[in-house]
Amino acid sequence: MVSCITDCIEKPIRLCFENVGKFIGLHPWWFVTFPLAVSAGLGGGFYFLNDLKSNDIVEQFTPTNGRAKVERRFFQETFPQIDSQFSIIRLNTDGVFASLIFSSQTNILSVAALEEIIRIDGEVRGITATRDAQQFEFSDICAAVNGSCNSNVMLDILNYNASNIHLVNITYPEYCHSELSCIHMGNIISKVEVDNSGVVQSAKAMRLFYYLQESNNTLEDAWLQELVDLLSNVTTSETEVSYFTSMSRQKEFEKSTQSVTELFAITYFLAISFSIISCLRFDNVRNKAWVASLGVFSTAQAVLSSFGLLLLIKVPFVITVASSPFLILGIGIDDMFIMISSWQRTNIQDTVPKRMADTYREAAVSITITTLTDVLAFYLSYGNPFGSVQSFCLYAGTAILFSYFYNITFFGACLALNGRREGANRHWLTCMKVPDEVPPGRSKLYTLCCVGGSYDHNTGTEEEHPMTLFFRKYYGPFLTTVWSKALVILIYLTYIAVSVYGCLQLKEGIDLKNLALDKSYIVQYYEAEKTYFDYYGPNVMLAINDTFPYWEESKRNQLELCVVQFQELNFVKNLSTSWLHSFEKYAEEHNNNISSEGPFKTHLYQFLDHKPMLKQDVNITNNEITASRLFLQTAVQNSTEKIILNSLRKTAESCPCPLLVYHPAFIYHDQYTVIGNITLQTVIVATLVMLVISLVLIPNPLCALWVAFAITSVILGVTGFMALLNISLDSISMINLVISIGFSVDFSAHISYTFVSSTKPDVNERVVQAMTHLGYPILQGALSTIVGVVVLSASSSYIFRTFFTIVLLVITFGLLHGIAFIPVFLTFFGFCHKLWQPQQ
Repeated sequence: MVSCITDCIEKPIRLCFENVGKFIGLHPWWFVTFPLAVSAGLGGGFYFLNDLKSNDIVEQFTPTNGRAKVERRFFQETFPQIDSQFSIIRLNTDGVFASLIFSSQTNILSVAALEEIIRIDGEVRGITATRDAQQFEFSDICAAVNGSCNSNVMLDILNYNASNIHLVNITYPEYCHSELSCIHMGNIISKVEVDNSGVVQSAKAMRLFYYLQESNNTLEDAWLQELVDLLSNVTTSETEVSYFTSMSRQKEFEKSTQSVTELFAITYFLAISFSIISCLRFDNVRNKAWVASLGVFSTAQAVLSSFGLLLLIKVPFVITVASSPFLILGIGIDDMFIMISSWQRTNIQDTVPKRMADTYREAAVSITITTLTDVLAFYLSYGNPFGSVQSFCLYAGTAILFSYFYNITFFGACLALNGRREGANRHWLTCMKVPDEVPPGRSKLYTLCCVGGSYDHNTGTEEEHPMTLFFRKYYGPFLTTVWSKALVILIYLTYIAVSVYGCLQLKEGIDLKNLALDKSYIVQYYEAEKTYFDYYGPNVMLAINDTFPYWEESKRNQLELCVVQFQELNFVKNLSTSWLHSFEKYAEEHNNNISSEGPFKTHLYQFLDHKPMLKQDVNITNNEITASRLFLQTAVQNSTEKIILNSLRKTAESCPCPLLVYHPAFIYHDQYTVIGNITLQTVIVATLVMLVISLVLIPNPLCALWVAFAITSVILGVTGFMALLNISLDSISMINLVISIGFSVDFSAHISYTFVSSTKPDVNERVVQAMTHLGYPILQGALSTIVGVVVLSASSSYIFRTFFTIVLLVITFGLLHGIAFIPVFLTFFGFCHKLWQPQQ
């Protein structure tokens, strides 16, 4: 049988690594001291860590150049806020505020509940904060309307007297206290019961807002922190209160990094323990305990060096990066196990340089393939529009590169020094020379502690590890039986079916409450908001963003038709505020002619002088109305944020008038419009690059295609099961899908490379040989990665628990492909072979 050979690149690379291994074997101390010096120098970059922490949610977890961010700049420049005429619906940003939700299982509008609300409102307004020896109250920094603090409508209606609830007829969803002044109550009270006249009889929840000026952040933050401290200790009997401030999300988010820092020590302890245990030998000479420990230390050096380097060149450090050392640890240990496995198959009678050459010839190409694929998977994802993904990918990719460099140099040198100890038959702990056979008359204890150096005299290699024996004698032959292959195919088809079903259930976008720790007070607020205030959406700004002949009745009718199109959307309730409608009504009442440009503008100026609030909705520059805005009241109902945003923008674009829609929440909603396409694009590009690398370095093109197949298959499985575990596709899970690309290559590439490099004539024998050589190292690598991230499962942060869950899926599915699916599929392609074989 003849096969195609593509080792014109792989062969010289193997020869090069053989020479590198030999050189390191001759001069190991050079390669111990140099990496230590490099890591010590680069580690100085951690001095800048606090300055480079960049955890701004809007900057890092929303698209960098999202459309809403561009629209926000337009609204900020065109419709600047007037400090003396504060209006919630006219805010171009989230604003500076505190929000309280009071809920009751019976009736929040009972006298007792209202008295409690009014009491707490008084305590909030009475807060005195201190900043730089300056004391101030709410009234000193509140957002004002005509010189008075912006108040809460519901309490104003009651005149801050709970008993007045029996005297006032509050209608819902709109309450009009005069013919020209109506207030939307949908975001103030909820779960409302009304009588036949629309008068409120009871409600389950009430929301109060306290908006502050945006002029002095330090004063505002100090007051908001005092409010949080007050409400965290408040006592209630009639109501349950949930609270949130404009700084809460960011403050609570930053605590996530602190929550995981303490887990690093536990992780490295577990990793070292696992590495030592899995490399333990009862032979006192062949024991690899120190080598395993130094392998973990080598990975720690890689994290120190890579992070230090990037911090030195001022690369922002985002919270998502904090999870990467756990991952890098697993990858570095995986490569260490591959190298130890190759070392153990060399002839112990050879010199250390010769054994190192043989080790590098066999192992270095294999770990080079996986390193290249991992690094490129991350670097290619750097073009992602999410800052959190960019930062993670840059830090993780660089750390993997350093891990590879240190494995080749530092760990290789440690392996060579350990080889010298073994060659001299010295004890692994005391370094004293020990006999390789038990002297006559010695006790069993002496045999256990002071004898070592045995090896297989037939092959000249170290004695086979029990797990290696298991893969060679039991698992490999079992996997190559007909019934086992049929079972593996059945399991694979089931896996694919469940994965496809899961993909169809996938949700998009990040839930902002997941950025906080589980026990954070803002989680309770978000849940209360979802329970009680999930029906009515925001007041969306609708801007005519160009000069427009408002005085022409035909053009106004054209604009009105566009507004009607918006109102026909099932999530738009009505046109809540319109300067143009109000002006038309004003002109009609005063018999003003507004059908030509001059009179229109003259009467408009007079109108706006009497309506300073509406004056903020019209931009007049050089006597030209360059832009204006209206407001649409939305109701979320069963519509998703993605549907709402896309429908509003599509409707605006379809109108003949130049229209633009915006709300500060659109900054966050923009992720829904890009996350799916960006993820798909990232996965496709990375997979194609992985395929090219595999074609170049794996000496058979068909087997390289199997690696690409494994990538696609693992990503499909991770995505599907991720959805079934209620994990949405967002910037956090996107990071993990990038990880999937690297890990799905790792396991399948090791097996494919060993399979095609085998000289065995039968495909089943080649699978058994591949399992013998790499079954245990791959299993070690998988388990070491899980050990590296397992402590994250105990984290109180959704970000890190999600990271653990998806890495667990990636490793589980990658392992299944590496030691079950891919080996079985390879047996169906006997021509997947590196060398010429004679026809039998």
